[in-house]
Amino acid sequence: MTIRARHLLIGVPLLLLGWIAVLALTMRLGGPAPAALVVLPPEGFLRALPPEVSVTSRNILGLTATGGPGLVAELYAAGAPLVLPAGLASCLRL
Repeated sequence: MTIRARHLLIGVPLLLLGWIAVLALTMRLGGPAPAALVVLPPEGFLRALPPEVSVTSRNILGLTATGGPGLVAELYAAGAPLVLPAGLASCLRL
């Protein structure tokens, strides 16, 4: 059985989307993470952040923020399109 280019063109993007979905779900449902990665923050996002959220790094694709236990909700409320974990040491707590 050989892998055809068509299978790769379909499979690789699906794998990446699934991986990002698992990370986003882990961030939303898991315990507090040491930091959060905001992917492609919109214009004015930094002005909408509450004072207890600190931006630790920033680049063209996103920014890393730290804060309290409600960090994820605060980032989504400020307009973040996608929040992923940054620095998680383990999986979901069951």
